[in-house]
Amino acid sequence: MRVFITGASGHIGSLVTAELIENGHEVLGLARSDASAQRIAELGGEPVLGTIDDTDRLAELAAASDGVVNLAFKHDAGDFAAAAASDRALIEAIGRALEGSGKPFLAASGTMMLAGSTSPGDVGTESTPIEVARAQNPRAISEQQLLALSDRGIRSAALRFAPTVHGPSDLHGFIPALIRFARENGYAAYVGDGENRWPAVHNIDAAHLIVLGLERAPGGMPLHAVADEGIPFRRIAEAIGRGAGVPVRSISPEEAAGTMGLIGTVAAIDNPTSSTETREVLGWAPTHPGVLEDLAASFYFNR
Repeated sequence: MRVFITGASGHIGSLVTAELIENGHEVLGLARSDASAQRIAELGGEPVLGTIDDTDRLAELAAASDGVVNLAFKHDAGDFAAAAASDRALIEAIGRALEGSGKPFLAASGTMMLAGSTSPGDVGTESTPIEVARAQNPRAISEQQLLALSDRGIRSAALRFAPTVHGPSDLHGFIPALIRFARENGYAAYVGDGENRWPAVHNIDAAHLIVLGLERAPGGMPLHAVADEGIPFRRIAEAIGRGAGVPVRSISPEEAAGTMGLIGTVAAIDNPTSSTETREVLGWAPTHPGVLEDLAASFYFNR
Protein backbone atom coordinates (compact mmCIF):
# COMPACT_ATOMS: atom_id res chain seq x y z
CA MET A 1 0.00 0.00 0.00
CA ARG A 2 1.18 3.52 -0.82
CA VAL A 3 -0.04 5.90 1.90
CA PHE A 4 -0.02 9.69 1.77
CA ILE A 5 0.36 11.22 5.24
CA THR A 6 0.19 14.85 6.27
CA GLY A 7 2.03 15.45 9.53
CA ALA A 8 4.24 12.45 8.75
CA SER A 9 7.19 13.80 10.76
CA GLY A 10 5.16 14.72 13.84
CA HIS A 11 4.61 13.12 17.22
CA ILE A 12 2.12 10.49 16.01
CA GLY A 13 2.81 10.69 12.28
CA SER A 14 6.44 9.64 12.63
CA LEU A 15 5.36 6.51 14.51
CA VAL A 16 2.73 5.71 11.85
CA THR A 17 5.31 6.23 9.11
CA ALA A 18 7.79 3.92 10.84
CA GLU A 19 5.23 1.14 11.39
CA LEU A 20 3.92 1.28 7.82
CA ILE A 21 7.41 1.10 6.36
CA GLU A 22 8.38 -1.71 8.74
CA ASN A 23 5.34 -3.63 7.45
CA GLY A 24 6.41 -3.21 3.82
CA HIS A 25 4.25 -0.25 2.80
CA GLU A 26 5.34 2.98 1.10
CA VAL A 27 4.84 6.38 2.70
CA LEU A 28 4.62 9.72 0.95
CA GLY A 29 4.89 12.35 3.68
CA LEU A 30 4.03 16.05 3.57
CA ALA A 31 6.78 18.18 5.13
CA ARG A 32 6.61 21.92 5.91
CA SER A 33 10.38 22.30 6.30
CA ASP A 34 13.68 20.79 5.28
CA ALA A 35 14.07 19.41 8.81
CA SER A 36 10.70 17.65 8.57
CA ALA A 37 11.60 16.31 5.14
CA GLN A 38 14.86 14.95 6.50
CA ARG A 39 13.02 13.24 9.35
CA ILE A 40 10.60 11.55 6.93
CA ALA A 41 13.49 10.40 4.74
CA GLU A 42 15.34 9.01 7.77
CA LEU A 43 12.26 6.95 8.59
CA GLY A 44 12.28 5.54 5.07
CA GLY A 45 9.49 7.62 3.59
CA GLU A 46 9.41 9.91 0.57
CA PRO A 47 9.07 13.56 1.65
CA VAL A 48 7.12 16.17 -0.30
CA LEU A 49 7.61 19.81 0.70
CA GLY A 50 4.43 21.85 1.04
CA THR A 51 1.67 22.99 3.38
CA ILE A 52 -1.92 21.94 3.99
CA ASP A 53 -3.04 25.04 2.11
CA ASP A 54 -1.71 23.51 -1.14
CA THR A 55 -5.05 21.77 -1.52
CA ASP A 56 -4.96 21.09 -5.28
CA ARG A 57 -1.51 19.54 -5.11
CA LEU A 58 -2.35 17.52 -2.02
CA ALA A 59 -5.51 16.24 -3.69
CA GLU A 60 -3.40 15.00 -6.61
CA LEU A 61 -1.05 13.20 -4.22
CA ALA A 62 -4.03 11.66 -2.45
CA ALA A 63 -5.54 10.44 -5.71
CA ALA A 64 -2.25 8.76 -6.64
CA SER A 65 -2.10 6.92 -3.29
CA ASP A 66 -3.88 3.86 -1.92
CA GLY A 67 -4.86 5.59 1.30
CA VAL A 68 -4.62 8.94 3.08
CA VAL A 69 -4.00 9.93 6.70
CA ASN A 70 -4.42 13.61 7.55
CA LEU A 71 -2.69 14.39 10.86
CA ALA A 72 -1.61 17.97 10.13
CA PHE A 73 -3.30 21.00 11.67
CA LYS A 74 -2.23 24.62 12.12
CA HIS A 75 -1.92 24.49 15.90
CA ASP A 76 0.63 27.30 15.80
CA ALA A 77 -1.35 29.58 13.51
CA GLY A 78 -2.78 31.78 16.29
CA ASP A 79 -6.22 31.90 14.61
CA PHE A 80 -8.09 28.70 15.46
CA ALA A 81 -11.11 29.55 13.30
CA ALA A 82 -8.89 30.07 10.25
CA ALA A 83 -6.99 26.87 11.02
CA ALA A 84 -10.25 24.94 11.22
CA ALA A 85 -11.34 26.44 7.89
CA SER A 86 -8.08 25.25 6.29
CA ASP A 87 -8.75 21.79 7.71
CA ARG A 88 -12.22 21.71 6.15
CA ALA A 89 -10.88 22.91 2.79
CA LEU A 90 -8.32 20.10 2.74
CA ILE A 91 -10.90 17.47 3.68
CA GLU A 92 -13.17 18.62 0.85
CA ALA A 93 -10.32 18.65 -1.69
CA ILE A 94 -9.17 15.15 -0.77
CA GLY A 95 -12.80 14.02 -0.73
CA ARG A 96 -13.25 15.15 -4.33
CA ALA A 97 -10.04 13.39 -5.34
CA LEU A 98 -11.00 10.08 -3.73
CA GLU A 99 -14.71 10.08 -4.56
CA GLY A 100 -15.93 6.65 -5.65
CA SER A 101 -12.54 5.01 -5.08
CA GLY A 102 -13.33 3.04 -1.94
CA LYS A 103 -9.94 4.11 -0.57
CA PRO A 104 -9.40 4.81 3.14
CA PHE A 105 -9.19 8.43 4.29
CA LEU A 106 -8.43 8.86 7.99
CA ALA A 107 -8.14 12.27 9.64
CA ALA A 108 -7.34 13.54 13.12
CA SER A 109 -10.12 14.46 15.51
CA GLY A 110 -10.44 14.12 19.28
CA THR A 111 -12.53 12.64 22.06
CA MET A 112 -13.16 16.20 23.24
CA MET A 113 -15.69 16.35 20.38
CA LEU A 114 -17.96 14.45 22.77
CA ALA A 115 -17.89 17.25 25.35
CA GLY A 116 -21.37 18.70 25.58
CA SER A 117 -22.91 15.72 23.77
CA THR A 118 -23.01 13.33 26.73
CA SER A 119 -25.01 13.55 29.94
CA PRO A 120 -23.12 14.08 33.21
CA GLY A 121 -21.50 10.82 34.28
CA ASP A 122 -22.00 9.10 30.92
CA VAL A 123 -19.09 7.56 29.02
CA GLY A 124 -18.80 8.68 25.41
CA THR A 125 -18.74 5.98 22.74
CA GLU A 126 -18.19 5.79 19.01
CA SER A 127 -21.99 5.77 18.61
CA THR A 128 -22.65 8.87 20.74
CA PRO A 129 -24.18 11.51 18.43
CA ILE A 130 -22.09 14.67 18.29
CA GLU A 131 -24.12 17.83 18.87
CA VAL A 132 -22.02 20.25 16.85
CA ALA A 133 -23.71 23.29 18.37
CA ARG A 134 -22.64 22.16 21.85
CA ALA A 135 -19.29 20.55 21.08
CA GLN A 136 -16.46 22.52 22.67
CA ASN A 137 -14.27 22.30 19.58
CA PRO A 138 -14.92 23.91 16.14
CA ARG A 139 -13.32 20.87 14.54
CA ALA A 140 -16.56 18.99 15.17
CA ILE A 141 -17.75 20.41 11.84
CA SER A 142 -14.65 19.01 10.12
CA GLU A 143 -15.35 15.60 11.62
CA GLN A 144 -18.93 15.56 10.35
CA GLN A 145 -17.69 16.62 6.92
CA LEU A 146 -15.14 13.81 6.92
CA LEU A 147 -17.54 11.08 8.02
CA ALA A 148 -20.10 12.17 5.40
CA LEU A 149 -17.58 11.25 2.69
CA SER A 150 -18.54 7.61 3.25
CA ASP A 151 -21.70 8.43 1.25
CA ARG A 152 -19.44 9.37 -1.67
CA GLY A 153 -17.65 6.03 -1.95
CA ILE A 154 -14.74 6.77 0.43
CA ARG A 155 -13.77 4.68 3.47
CA SER A 156 -13.53 7.74 5.72
CA ALA A 157 -12.88 7.49 9.45
CA ALA A 158 -12.32 10.09 12.17
CA LEU A 159 -9.35 9.45 14.46
CA ARG A 160 -10.60 10.63 17.85
CA PHE A 161 -7.43 10.91 19.89
CA ALA A 162 -7.57 11.11 23.67
CA PRO A 163 -6.38 14.53 24.90
CA THR A 164 -3.37 12.78 26.40
CA VAL A 165 -1.35 10.92 23.77
CA HIS A 166 1.72 10.09 25.82
CA GLY A 167 5.06 8.33 25.56
CA PRO A 168 8.80 9.05 25.43
CA SER A 169 8.50 10.93 22.11
CA ASP A 170 5.74 13.24 23.45
CA LEU A 171 7.46 16.62 23.52
CA HIS A 172 4.67 19.13 22.84
CA GLY A 173 1.41 17.56 24.04
CA PHE A 174 -0.75 18.32 27.07
CA ILE A 175 1.47 16.46 29.54
CA PRO A 176 4.66 18.42 28.71
CA ALA A 177 2.59 21.63 28.82
CA LEU A 178 1.19 20.77 32.26
CA ILE A 179 4.68 19.92 33.54
CA ARG A 180 5.98 23.23 32.19
CA PHE A 181 3.18 25.10 33.97
CA ALA A 182 3.96 23.29 37.25
CA ARG A 183 7.64 24.20 37.06
CA GLU A 184 7.05 27.81 36.09
CA ASN A 185 4.39 28.44 38.76
CA GLY A 186 5.68 26.22 41.55
CA TYR A 187 2.64 23.94 41.79
CA ALA A 188 0.73 21.33 39.79
CA ALA A 189 -2.92 22.25 39.35
CA TYR A 190 -6.28 20.58 39.01
CA VAL A 191 -9.62 22.34 38.64
CA GLY A 192 -12.21 22.19 41.40
CA ASP A 193 -12.22 18.77 43.07
CA GLY A 194 -10.24 17.29 40.17
CA GLU A 195 -12.68 14.43 39.71
CA ASN A 196 -13.27 15.20 36.02
CA ARG A 197 -11.91 12.33 33.94
CA TRP A 198 -9.44 12.34 31.08
CA PRO A 199 -8.90 9.45 28.67
CA ALA A 200 -5.36 8.67 27.52
CA VAL A 201 -3.45 6.50 25.04
CA HIS A 202 0.19 5.63 24.48
CA ASN A 203 1.44 7.07 21.20
CA ILE A 204 2.68 3.71 19.88
CA ASP A 205 -0.76 2.18 20.48
CA ALA A 206 -2.33 5.18 18.74
CA ALA A 207 -0.06 4.73 15.73
CA HIS A 208 -0.93 1.05 15.51
CA LEU A 209 -4.63 1.92 15.57
CA ILE A 210 -4.11 4.15 12.52
CA VAL A 211 -2.38 1.36 10.60
CA LEU A 212 -5.24 -1.00 11.44
CA GLY A 213 -7.72 1.70 10.45
CA LEU A 214 -6.17 1.98 7.00
CA GLU A 215 -6.57 -1.75 6.56
CA ARG A 216 -9.95 -2.41 8.20
CA ALA A 217 -11.99 0.64 9.23
CA PRO A 218 -15.46 0.85 7.68
CA GLY A 219 -16.53 4.11 6.13
CA GLY A 220 -18.23 6.68 8.33
CA MET A 221 -16.95 5.41 11.67
CA PRO A 222 -15.19 7.38 14.42
CA LEU A 223 -12.21 5.44 15.79
CA HIS A 224 -11.39 6.01 19.47
CA ALA A 225 -7.67 6.07 20.23
CA VAL A 226 -8.29 5.48 23.94
CA ALA A 227 -6.63 3.03 26.33
CA ASP A 228 -7.22 4.64 29.76
CA GLU A 229 -10.96 5.32 29.65
CA GLY A 230 -10.97 8.11 32.19
CA ILE A 231 -8.46 9.02 34.90
CA PRO A 232 -9.50 11.65 37.47
CA PHE A 233 -7.51 14.73 36.54
CA ARG A 234 -6.43 15.16 40.14
CA ARG A 235 -4.42 11.93 39.89
CA ILE A 236 -2.62 13.27 36.81
CA ALA A 237 -1.82 16.52 38.65
CA GLU A 238 -0.56 14.56 41.66
CA ALA A 239 1.73 12.48 39.43
CA ILE A 240 3.08 15.68 37.86
CA GLY A 241 3.61 17.19 41.30
CA ARG A 242 5.64 14.17 42.42
CA GLY A 243 7.71 14.13 39.25
CA ALA A 244 8.37 17.87 39.22
CA GLY A 245 8.89 18.10 42.98
CA VAL A 246 6.19 20.74 43.52
CA PRO A 247 3.01 20.84 45.63
CA VAL A 248 -0.42 20.14 44.15
CA ARG A 249 -3.42 22.39 44.62
CA SER A 250 -6.91 23.06 43.39
CA ILE A 251 -7.70 26.17 41.36
CA SER A 252 -11.00 27.60 40.18
CA PRO A 253 -12.15 27.36 36.55
CA GLU A 254 -11.63 31.11 36.21
CA GLU A 255 -8.09 30.89 37.58
CA ALA A 256 -7.34 27.94 35.30
CA ALA A 257 -8.48 29.84 32.22
CA GLY A 258 -6.59 32.96 33.28
CA THR A 259 -3.26 31.33 34.18
CA MET A 260 -3.21 28.31 31.85
CA GLY A 261 -5.19 29.56 28.85
CA LEU A 262 -6.63 26.85 26.60
CA ILE A 263 -4.97 24.10 28.62
CA GLY A 264 -6.70 25.35 31.75
CA THR A 265 -10.08 25.25 30.03
CA VAL A 266 -9.50 21.74 28.72
CA ALA A 267 -8.21 20.59 32.13
CA ALA A 268 -11.67 21.18 33.60
CA ILE A 269 -13.57 19.05 31.08
CA ASP A 270 -14.99 15.65 32.03
CA ASN A 271 -14.30 13.42 29.03
CA PRO A 272 -14.59 9.70 29.94
CA THR A 273 -14.49 7.79 26.67
CA SER A 274 -14.82 4.15 25.68
CA SER A 275 -13.01 2.46 22.78
CA THR A 276 -14.94 -0.83 22.93
CA GLU A 277 -16.41 -0.54 19.43
CA THR A 278 -13.04 0.43 17.94
CA ARG A 279 -11.36 -2.56 19.57
CA GLU A 280 -14.03 -4.93 18.30
CA VAL A 281 -14.05 -3.63 14.73
CA LEU A 282 -10.28 -3.28 14.27
CA GLY A 283 -9.04 -5.99 16.62
CA TRP A 284 -7.02 -3.26 18.36
CA ALA A 285 -5.59 -4.09 21.78
CA PRO A 286 -3.44 -1.43 23.50
CA THR A 287 -0.39 -3.00 25.16
CA HIS A 288 1.83 -0.07 26.22
CA PRO A 289 1.97 1.70 29.60
CA GLY A 290 -0.83 3.96 30.79
CA VAL A 291 -0.33 7.67 31.41
CA LEU A 292 0.18 7.31 35.16
CA GLU A 293 2.84 4.66 34.53
CA ASP A 294 4.59 6.96 32.08
CA LEU A 295 4.43 9.82 34.58
CA ALA A 296 5.98 7.55 37.21
CA ALA A 297 8.92 6.97 34.86
CA SER A 298 11.65 9.59 34.59
CA PHE A 299 11.64 10.60 30.94
CA TYR A 300 9.01 13.37 31.17
CA PHE A 301 10.96 15.11 33.94
CA ASN A 302 14.57 14.63 32.78
CA ARG A 303 14.42 16.90 29.75
